[in-house]
This record gives sequence, structure tokens and C-alpha cells, in this order.
Amino acid sequence: MDFLEEPIPGVGTYDDFNTIDWVREKSRDRDRHREITNKSKESTWALIHSVSDAFSGWLLMLLIGLLSGSLAGLIDISAHWMTDLKEGICTGGFWFNHEHCCWNSEHVTFEERDKCPEWNSWSQLIISTDEGAFAYIVNYFMYVLWALLFAFLAVSLVKVFAPYACGSGIPEIKTILSGFIIRGYLGKWTLVIKTITLVLAVSSGLSLGKEGPLVHVACCCGNILCHCFNKYRKNEAKRREVLSAAAAAGVSVAFGAPIGGVLFSLEEVSYYFPLKTLWRSFFAALVAAFTLRSINPFGNSRLVLFYVEFHTPWHLFELVPFILLGIFGGLWGALFIRTNIAWCRKRKTTQLGKYPVIEVLVVTAITAILAFPNEYTRMSTSELISELFNDCGLLDSSKLCDYENRFNTSKGGELPDRPAGVGVYSAMWQLALTLILKIVITIFTFGMKIPSGLFIPSMAVGAIAGRLLGVGMEQLAYYHQEWTVFNSWCSQGADCITPGLYAMVGAAACLGGVTRMTVSLVVIMFELTGGLEYIVPLMAAAMTSKWVADALGREGIYDAHIRLNGYPFLEAKEEFAHKTLAMDVMKPRRNDPLLTVLTQDSMTVEDVENIISETTYSGFPVVVSRESQRLVGFVLRRDLIISIENARKKQDGVVSTSIIYFTEHSPPLPPYTPPTLKLRNILDLSPFTVTDLTPMEIVVDIFRKLGLRQCLVTHNGRLLGIITKKDVLKHIAQMANQDPDSILFN
Repeated sequence: MDFLEEPIPGVGTYDDFNTIDWVREKSRDRDRHREITNKSKESTWALIHSVSDAFSGWLLMLLIGLLSGSLAGLIDISAHWMTDLKEGICTGGFWFNHEHCCWNSEHVTFEERDKCPEWNSWSQLIISTDEGAFAYIVNYFMYVLWALLFAFLAVSLVKVFAPYACGSGIPEIKTILSGFIIRGYLGKWTLVIKTITLVLAVSSGLSLGKEGPLVHVACCCGNILCHCFNKYRKNEAKRREVLSAAAAAGVSVAFGAPIGGVLFSLEEVSYYFPLKTLWRSFFAALVAAFTLRSINPFGNSRLVLFYVEFHTPWHLFELVPFILLGIFGGLWGALFIRTNIAWCRKRKTTQLGKYPVIEVLVVTAITAILAFPNEYTRMSTSELISELFNDCGLLDSSKLCDYENRFNTSKGGELPDRPAGVGVYSAMWQLALTLILKIVITIFTFGMKIPSGLFIPSMAVGAIAGRLLGVGMEQLAYYHQEWTVFNSWCSQGADCITPGLYAMVGAAACLGGVTRMTVSLVVIMFELTGGLEYIVPLMAAAMTSKWVADALGREGIYDAHIRLNGYPFLEAKEEFAHKTLAMDVMKPRRNDPLLTVLTQDSMTVEDVENIISETTYSGFPVVVSRESQRLVGFVLRRDLIISIENARKKQDGVVSTSIIYFTEHSPPLPPYTPPTLKLRNILDLSPFTVTDLTPMEIVVDIFRKLGLRQCLVTHNGRLLGIITKKDVLKHIAQMANQDPDSILFN
């Protein structure tokens, strides 16, 4: 029996920093499925195996949803507690955060529900008083000290144990889902360290969010759980279908938006998204959201901290300020991407990148020192957004709701006209300063060597701008009710303008400007707020921000970071408009050495081993002979190495002079010649080929849609050259007047 008829361990796998062959992986899965289906008719046990194989995908989605939801709940509860730890501690039980501590208190009033004897600030614990300048200095010092401690622990754990746990992870996940291999990026160490350091990074008060990293955490869960199922462990393409669903579960628990999560995975992250994956993503997102809801991390029976409900309808005229917020979001997005990429490039190319711990500590110190004096920068960003989204009611004690005559309910119990009080004007100044700090500090924070998401800081910038504009519009409507634009729809004593709605629209606009999301963004925002009737304002702002940002730069932040890091990612949304041909891009070029090929029946083991040692290519075309150059197939370097090593160990008589055959039958051998080595089983007999005159526009499209890693170029059946994914990316960069050597990986 030919030993190659049994599968060789390692054949069909890929090296690190290589691209998978989607066509081959899909073909292998079809063969596996066909074999299981045929066997299921033979016996009951085979039928049970067939059913369990079909059901394994849904079981895997259930496990991913449960694990993602549980980890998200743990992260939310821990981050809330540690954020409050910077300001004080609960003497009734140190494990309670500020809110839960005062919930259990019998000495708390509704107006001062955040003040209770059980909760002590650090000045009360250290110097027994909360009054005076010295107490303020003690609290200030402790706030900065805790922030530095959390940031130091986060960056140290990332640096020592899991370097891949830094950043948001979405650019790398997009690249992995396109078929690239980054070993360890979705491993168990990355999951553990990312979960711990995400809590520390959010608690440190830095301008970052946990929503993007939660997608990475969910994908780590998906990748680890894939190893429990043979079907997904052994097939890279099938595993990527699972990771697409895991990304949806990640967004589902990040925002409490299961439908938005599925659309985010489809619109922003996934490369290959068949209908089956859509259903499974929906199921995984549903289970994850249900698990998080069962844990109830915020204690309000909601999935998110800033769930709000508005009760006032919007008017057609308000589309003008909503579109203005869209323009602001687009300008902010374009500015942020350019400045952040410039800073990250500086970090990569200068000495700054060698000192990640110092960089994180310096940025944390600056953030904490500037944040403490202002109550809106001191609170966590999620709480800030919640405050800005809030629609002021009669019982609100926030400064943003400090309107004059607000308790005058003589007009049928409705909220009357609301002229701004002292507290509102004070809050406006503080919010303006908060906006400047958030805009500047987020540029330097995103991309540091700690887990850092961008969703929440971007939403905060937009929400502040929106609230400022909303209050401005509200006061304008109050003091100038006789103006035509207000007179027709804003009656005396009515609550016309909802500033919280402007904050929500601004948040959507800024997030859209940075990420270039559209459909998924609108769905996430209305799932967050429960405001179905506000879809039109959200759509108007999201589309305006995308148009404005696209006019200033085509790339979203994740695509820009993919290009900065040199990942081999073919963007499906971009058009290739240049009139070049396959022969202009293929290797070898006119003056290059001839293409390295293997012949089907005339090379010895030693010849092939010499070619492998002298070259670094990922694979080799196999031809009938060097003279004819007629193509037979394509063989991968890794498969060749593993097969030859395996043959030397297990097949008697295979030596350096043994001839390698890629044909079905080997001819009879003269006596005393060493046994031959048959490697037809590792040969791809249907490699993708194009002619030398095929336009590159079509070639690029083929690479995108089929996920190819290489394509062979022929002329009248003769092999001329090869085009790899890296060649395509370099050619696109060259055509765009960019550095083609910025594509780092194979």
C-alpha cells in the first residue's frame, strides 16, 4: 500500500504569517462532508456521527455566546468597581462600587443618592475629613496614583505575557478573517491577559473604551472553542466562519445590540460571510446578549450603561443641526485618522516605540492630572455618555438639568419652557473643556501597548458636541419663539428640543466618521437607546459624516492601521481602475531569473531539497518538463518538506537519489535503483490560472472574491509566471504612489 494514502500529520497546514488557500480549504470541507453523508447510509453509528457533525456548529455558537457574555459581564462589573476605587472605598464591603454601596444604605436620600456614610473618599479615610484644600489634594493625589498603578499593571502584563493583547484587535481580526495566519493572536494567553488588562486600562481613566477589545475577546473564545471540534480545528476556512460569528457576539455584549453585532460583523469585519454564517452569528449574538442580561452587570436590567428613552418627537427643521453634527463627525474622523496614524508611524520608526511602559505612564499621568478638576472628565467615559444622552426630567439632579422654573408644573404636568440656569452654563464650559481634552488625548492613547477601544471615546466626542449644540438650540427656541422656524411647531410651554437626542446623533456621527460604519452603526445606536423613531436623524448624520470623511480620506481607522502595519489585506470596497495586465505584475519579470519549477517525474529528493533550501517561496508550480513548461499542478513548500521528512522516516529505502513522482503511475524501475517517492496526493491539480493578457482589474477581483493566495500565468498552455497576493498588494500600492515595500508579510 502507498504510505501517502494515509494522511500525513501537518500536511495541509500553514506556517505563521502566511495566507490560507480558501479554494483548497473549501474543497477539503466538501470532500469531508460528502464522505460523512455517504457513510451515514451504511450504519446507525455513522448516521449519529453525521447528525452530530451537522449540529456541532450550533453547539459551538452556544458555547461562544455563553463564554463571551460571561466574560463581558465580569469585565463590566470589575471595571465599574475599580473605576470607583480611584475616588474612595465602601466600608460596608470593599467589593461594592459607589452605586451599589449606597443602594444598601438606609441613610441616603433620593436627591443625594450618591452620598452615604458607608462610602468614604480617600481623604475621609486618611485625614478624616472631606472638606478643605488639603482633603482635595489628598483625593487628587490618590486619583492619579491609582490611575498610574492600573496603567502600569496593564502595560506590564501585556509586555511580559501577551504582546498581542494590546490595541483594539479589530484591524488584526479583519486581516485574520481575510485568510491570514497570526499564530497566538487568538490564543488562550491573549484571552486571559486581554481580559485582565482591559479592566485595568478602562479603570485607569484613559480615553479608551472596552467595546473594540471585547470583539477580540469574543474571537479568542471562538478560536479556543474551535479546538474542541474536529470539523473546525482542521479547516482554516470553517474556523473563519466561526470567528465572524464570534465578532458579532463581541459587539452584541459590548453594546447590548445583537442585531447591530451581526450587521457589524457583516459590514465591517468579515471577508467571507455566507448565509449559514449569518444565521449562526445571529444565534451567537442572541445567546451572548441573553447571558449578559442574566448577569445584569449594571443592576438596571439593561444590557448597557447608557440606555435612554426619549419621549419628544423631532421636527423636520432639526435635520439641519443633525446634518451639521454629521459634518462635524466627518471632520473629526478625518482629523483623528490622519493625526493618530502619523503618531503611530512616529512610534514605530523612532525610539519612542522601545519604551511602551514609559509612554503609557506619561499619557496616563497627563490624562489623570487634567481630568480630576473637571467632573465630566473625572467620571468614566461610559457614565459621561449616559449623562449626555439623558433627557432631563423633574427628578434629575445633574447640573445639565439645572433649569430655572423646572418645578413649575402648572401647565398640565408637562415640562414647561426651560431657560438655562447657572448649573447649565457652568456645565457647558466644563463640557467645552472636556471636548478639547478628549479630542487631543484620544489621538495619543489609541495604539498604545494596552487594550484600547475607539468606540466609546469617539462617541463621547460626538455626544459632547451634540449636547452643546442641543442646549444651544433649546435656548434659541426658548428666547426666540417668534422666529418662523420655531413658531410653526414649537408652541408656548412645550418641550420642543431634546438636547439628549442631539448628543445621541453627535455620538453616531463621530463614530461613523472614524470607523466609516453606516447601517450597523444606525442599528447599534437605536438598539442602545430604544428610539426607533429617531432612525432618520441617525441615518442623516451617519451618511453625512461618511461622505465628509470619505472626501478627506478614503480609509477608516481600521483600514489605516492595517496598511500601517503592512498586513496583506485586500480591501473589498475599493475599485481597481488601472489598465495593467497580468504580465505586468507576474514574477519573474523580463530581466529576472527563470521561474523556479519542479518537474513531474525527473527530479530526485536531493534536487527538491536543494530548491527548498535555496529559496523562500511558499510553493512551486509542477510542470511536465523544463522544455515544454506545460503545467501539471501546484505544490506547497510546507507540504513538500513534511512529506519528504515523513518518507525518510517511514518508507524503507528512500534516499537522496530517489526520484519524486507527481504522476498517477510510476514506470517500472531497473534493478538496484532506490524506491521512488510518490507525492501526487499533495499536488493541487487544479491551480487557478489566468492568461498573460488578463486585465489586472479582473485578477484583483478574482483574488478578492475567491481568497486566492497565488495565481499562475500561462500563454497557450505554457507556464509563464506566478502572481501572489503580496504581488497584487504591492502593485496596488505602487499604482496609488505608495511604498510597495510597506507590505511586510508574505
